[in-house]
Amino acid sequence: MVRAIRVHELGGPEVLKWEDVEVGEPKEGEVRVKNKAIGLNFVDVYFRKGIYKAATVPYTPGVEACGVVTAVGPGLTGRQVGDLVAYAGQPMGSYAEEQILPANRIVPVPPSIDPTVAASLLLKGMTAQFLLRSCFKVEPGHTVLVHAAAGGVGSLLCQWANALGATVIGTVSTKEKAAQAKEDGCHHVIIYKEEDFVARVKEITSDNGVEVVYDSVGKDTFEGSLACLKTRGYMVSFGQSSGAPDPVPLSAIAVKSLFLTRPRLFNYAVTRDELLGMAGEVFGNVQSGVLRVRVNHTYPLSQAAQAHEDLENRKTSGSVVLIP
Repeated sequence: MVRAIRVHELGGPEVLKWEDVEVGEPKEGEVRVKNKAIGLNFVDVYFRKGIYKAATVPYTPGVEACGVVTAVGPGLTGRQVGDLVAYAGQPMGSYAEEQILPANRIVPVPPSIDPTVAASLLLKGMTAQFLLRSCFKVEPGHTVLVHAAAGGVGSLLCQWANALGATVIGTVSTKEKAAQAKEDGCHHVIIYKEEDFVARVKEITSDNGVEVVYDSVGKDTFEGSLACLKTRGYMVSFGQSSGAPDPVPLSAIAVKSLFLTRPRLFNYAVTRDELLGMAGEVFGNVQSGVLRVRVNHTYPLSQAAQAHEDLENRKTSGSVVLIP
């Protein structure tokens, strides 16, 4: 038996319960991993509230972790006990001291990268990778708008977009987060509680607008984000921390021939080669110094409820990691 967080009913942070669970042995094509660090992501909140549907209830939340392989399923090659590995995405269940994982969903972690960094980075880093490299290919000369620029994904988006040669505009909620966003490569930072971000973006871009908006906030920013785009601009809506955006009539995006996408990482890392390519680029950017990972908060895994509460109340910045 090991300890894990279990969710027996949907609701607030209080539904996260610390319990004993049975892990079992890995079957063919599987490994058992003892987690060293577990990434906290806003998608965990979406599942807990029922915005996204878990396959079963009760369930163990979490979609990101780094740990050591403790057992290998029969006939499996290429993985061995003692390997330091990480995973992000499917299957859910990382809020546990140990878990069973499909061997084809884990990636090797370079020895120079600390497990806490790997656990805080893989999901958010691969998200930044496909947003900047696939959803819309950011190139030198582009101007991009990143909402929640001091968040886990936002911080990486700003650094990476800056390294790609873009002019980066970021929105944040406080002066402290504004200072971090500046450090992370934002050329212009807008504290949205103090000024109208749409007016400010138009001012910064001389009324031209931006090529792309990366919006993980949703309801509170969606309409304004559309207004910030230039003709044929890309609206990339990849989260809804403030709630689901209101429905958009096609006529609203027809005025400027805008592109609108609501992507999910799992559709961009379908094959093993895609997964390894994305993870490799993320880890490579950390090793080369392009990406600096901010693990600003760690909590014991048993206190996941407190971590969720702080994340939802915008008391955190950068990445949050749970330690078993």
